[in-house]
Amino acid sequence: MKANEFFRKIFSLRLWANLAAMLVVVVLLCLGVKFGIDLYTHHGEEIEVPDIKHKLFADAEHILEAKGLKIVVSDTGYVKTLQPDCILEQSPEPGKDVKSGRVIYVVINSSHSPMLTIPDIIDNCSYREARAKLTAMGFKVGPTEYIPGEKDWVYGLKSKGKLLRTGQKVSVNDMVILQVGDGMRDMEDSVTYAEPEYYFDEGEDSTAQPMRQSGEYYTGAEQESDVDEFEVVTGPE
Repeated sequence: MKANEFFRKIFSLRLWANLAAMLVVVVLLCLGVKFGIDLYTHHGEEIEVPDIKHKLFADAEHILEAKGLKIVVSDTGYVKTLQPDCILEQSPEPGKDVKSGRVIYVVINSSHSPMLTIPDIIDNCSYREARAKLTAMGFKVGPTEYIPGEKDWVYGLKSKGKLLRTGQKVSVNDMVILQVGDGMRDMEDSVTYAEPEYYFDEGEDSTAQPMRQSGEYYTGAEQESDVDEFEVVTGPE
């Protein structure tokens, strides 16, 4: 290719028109992406999160929808002094600036207290271990009740005057009482009961009465009088 032909193509109107068209397309694409992202993300738009704590869920939902926000229940809790379906916590916190369509996560108050499951501690562990386990699980442990048995060994668990069993459900507000041995009797101790032995002499009269000690009995005559009858015999002078 000669030099004059090269310069003629470089400075041709068609080439520069194509380059200008490509540049315009690129600029339009960049502007479209920028404005599209701003429109999608609500750039520059700020909405202050209202305080909906201790409000009923229905009322809080209306308040948030009026501001262009959404509400979603993330968890439940329990506060005895508050009514059910009351908002306990919210995220984000009140006063923060968010964009339209933002989801506000809330924790609502349950209509009943949470239930806890009795662990396997009855006749299975010591007093210290059982109390630590119950406290860690959230139980309210009341005064200890001592009963005869091995010292510091857990024999039972009570609540509201009733014995509990492993796996039973108990309200988190109910107080549980541990029944612990007082050390008056060891678990390895055994008590043997023996029946008293009675003996009868078949050769005696049927009025013979048995005694608690073996080999001893009293006849009816002997029971009437403890004095033996005897005869005085006189010999030759």
